[in-house]
Amino acid sequence: MTARHSLSDRYARGVLGAVILGLLAGYLGRMLTPGPGPSGCFPTLAIGLVGSLVGYFVFTEALGIGDAEILDLGGLPGAILGTIVVLVVLQAIGRRDA
Repeated sequence: MTARHSLSDRYARGVLGAVILGLLAGYLGRMLTPGPGPSGCFPTLAIGLVGSLVGYFVFTEALGIGDAEILDLGGLPGAILGTIVVLVVLQAIGRRDA
């Protein structure tokens, strides 16, 4: 049973880390991106999580920079840059539809 508990504890820490990273990356990415953007806790979290994944794939997978952990606080700079990319794309789509 200890292996099961340690796996669930590790998963819970991973989810908590992802939420914290998503909130930080979303908030900081919004602050650094000019123009209108989504506001509120859940949109910020969602955009931050997507931006974190974008940052991971661009920096770690494509460029070989960073570590192998997808959502950890050490990847905050890449997550913020990924969030900025996501916000710029969303703004471009919003301008095209308007």
